[in-house]
Amino acid sequence: MERTHFNGTLRLENVGEEVTLLGWVANRRNLGSLLFIDLRDTTGIVQLRTSEPEKFPDVRNEYVIEAKGTVVKKDQPNKALPTGDIEIALSSIKVISKAETTPFIIADKSDALEDTRLKYRYLDLRRPILQKNLRLRAKIAKVWREYLDERGFTEIETPILNLSSPEGARDYLVPSRVHPGAFYALPQSPQLWKQLLMLGGMERYYQVAKCFRDEDLRADRQPEFTQLDAEMSFMDQDQVLSLMEGFLKRLFKETIDVDIELPLRRMKYWDAMDIYGSDKPDTRFDLKLQDIKSYMTPTEFGGFGAYVKGIVVPGVAAETSRKVIDSLSEEARKYRLKGVFVLKFLNGALEGSFLKFLTPEQQKGLVEGLGLKDGDILVFASHDDRRVIDFGLGAIRSLYGRQLGYVRPDTYDLLWVVDFPMFDPVEGQPGLYSAEHHPFTRPRDEDLPLLDTNPEEALAYAYDIVINGYEAGGGTLRIYDHDTQWKIFKLLGLSDEDVAEKFGWFIDAFRYGAPPHGGIAFGMDRLAMILNQTENIRDVIAFPKNLQATDPTSKAPQKVSQEQLDILGISVKE
Repeated sequence: MERTHFNGTLRLENVGEEVTLLGWVANRRNLGSLLFIDLRDTTGIVQLRTSEPEKFPDVRNEYVIEAKGTVVKKDQPNKALPTGDIEIALSSIKVISKAETTPFIIADKSDALEDTRLKYRYLDLRRPILQKNLRLRAKIAKVWREYLDERGFTEIETPILNLSSPEGARDYLVPSRVHPGAFYALPQSPQLWKQLLMLGGMERYYQVAKCFRDEDLRADRQPEFTQLDAEMSFMDQDQVLSLMEGFLKRLFKETIDVDIELPLRRMKYWDAMDIYGSDKPDTRFDLKLQDIKSYMTPTEFGGFGAYVKGIVVPGVAAETSRKVIDSLSEEARKYRLKGVFVLKFLNGALEGSFLKFLTPEQQKGLVEGLGLKDGDILVFASHDDRRVIDFGLGAIRSLYGRQLGYVRPDTYDLLWVVDFPMFDPVEGQPGLYSAEHHPFTRPRDEDLPLLDTNPEEALAYAYDIVINGYEAGGGTLRIYDHDTQWKIFKLLGLSDEDVAEKFGWFIDAFRYGAPPHGGIAFGMDRLAMILNQTENIRDVIAFPKNLQATDPTSKAPQKVSQEQLDILGISVKE
């Protein structure tokens, strides 16, 4: 088999050439005196034609064939195909492999259930849209490597078999046969290793890193995922962000031919939360959270907390039924808000059950202060925890943004969210905190004294890149001072024994001259998802897991033999 051309590359300039093509039969139309076959390979589809179908072997969809013939100009071009100006006048067909009827049609538009497509993923991958997605994904890695290679970075692989350490999600554990009862952990990220590379004097490292987290799944999350990972010494936050902006500009241009204007906007964490109700705000539409406590108090309503905030949604009052209001409260409860209130503005007056708690003056203040127009609604809530009310209303904001079609699908909005808090207070445990990013995040220099007086107010050298409302990557500058690192561990509630057991080997390295350093990791899967304009991360991974963390193709995970368990010294508790 000696192919002369790839199917999707043939054009008018090839007219008159004798060609040998290979591929799958995408479609077959036998009109009696004419036979048309659409032949598909990884580059696209070309049409084959003969007026003597009886001279050729019978072929069906998904047969693999070799076709020979001459490129001719079509009388009626097919503008839907890049090869639509030409077709192949067949001289011979050889059947290489026959195919049974497939469980679903191999085409970009498929009504097959996702579980069916994932079970037969090798068939699903024949669809041109998925092949396009994977090629774009490959370009992302190519741009990443080229960009950093040109700037003196070295690609270095870090270990897959690691020590288990608390990094925010459950570890996947790997039992050791050589050390019975002991376990490796698969990396949630290369975090500790890349910092050790900086301590080792490498200064500029990167890799395309496989990472693993045993956490609940959703449309944009997988148990195993890929990071574009980088770490660098002797660079401050501005330098890190500027360097990565250059990568993003090049990435968007070389993959989807979109020009990104630099420098990117920077938004402080609490501004993003206060205005958009999210630390990954989608700023392509203008619904904003507003502080309405001054309009609402004092009232006879006794359920107000420290914060009262709302969103004005234009033009939806008529269709905002009791059922809709209940669904908004249900969404809010996912974020620990007890529910939301809704006031409608119709025919020049407010409507809603909450009106009984508001004086006429307060109602007038709301209407004028918020600039309510006929048909608008005000969705509002109250809570003592600033994060709870922001995240709850932010989810409702996103819900309306999608439902009302405020965002054009071909737009891209990029910004940095910076100045994250160092800590989240642990609910119900005063004085105890969890790390907002990870335990190695460096506090801002001006906030170091707050670690002793008011840790909740301390901000970090931390930054996330947000694209179209997705956190596409993030990083921090790292602590490089032994004493500061120890103080952070204490604030996180780790005992000396905990620190020694989990991180002693890592902390000891800081005694021997640690450079200032920091880094970033982009979620390669999410970048591919965004650039391919899909909302499902499984569309950009060759063999993904489903929402039950199962691979429908191989049916992993499965139970193993008792012999394998005995070798590892493991007993399974039913």
